[in-house]
Amino acid sequence: MFGGKIVLFQKTKELNAKITEFLNNISESAIVFAKAVDDYLLNGDSDEFASLLNNMASLEARNDQLRRNIETELYEHTLIPESRADVLELLEGMDKVVNMFEAQLYQFSIEKAEIAESLSPLYLELVESTVSAVEALVRSVRAFFINPSEINDHIHKVMFFEKQGDMVGTKLKRMIFDDKKMELSHKIQLRMLCDDIDAIADLSEDIADQLSIYAIKRYL
Repeated sequence: MFGGKIVLFQKTKELNAKITEFLNNISESAIVFAKAVDDYLLNGDSDEFASLLNNMASLEARNDQLRRNIETELYEHTLIPESRADVLELLEGMDKVVNMFEAQLYQFSIEKAEIAESLSPLYLELVESTVSAVEALVRSVRAFFINPSEINDHIHKVMFFEKQGDMVGTKLKRMIFDDKKMELSHKIQLRMLCDDIDAIADLSEDIADQLSIYAIKRYL
């Protein structure tokens, strides 16, 4: 787990620990999401998938609590007033990533979409690109707090994986709609799953764009 010292809050160890845990939970949620989708594609709505979904729900609830605690502490201790709004907006955006991971797994659980074995590799590739974008985003946020010189390197990777996901998503949707035997309603369901997974990478790109502006305002 990450254990670096947060530059913005050197005198507030408790706040440092909360932000560190918050970012660690986002990284963990990406791992849980990838495992859950992989299990669903292999075994459907299995007990293992349900367990991973519960794990994701716990991470989401914990990060909601952490975000609120961090916001309260920033205001109560009047910390970094010149950057506080940017930090709060950044944390809220990052929290939405976990919310979207959780919502996507619930979508699998509720709709129980039947995904042909021929489509599974592309869904897995799309998930891999999305998770990689989120992981790069987490690293860029860590850099914002600890080592600003590394922010742009990680943001570039967010953009790369988001574009990679777009290409995979397009290929997947073409494959779905080229299937002459599949019902249109089923095609639309599978296309929505594809779009919703890709939307997580899109959100990561949006947050990375905001972060680059925050970094310029803070450090240049």
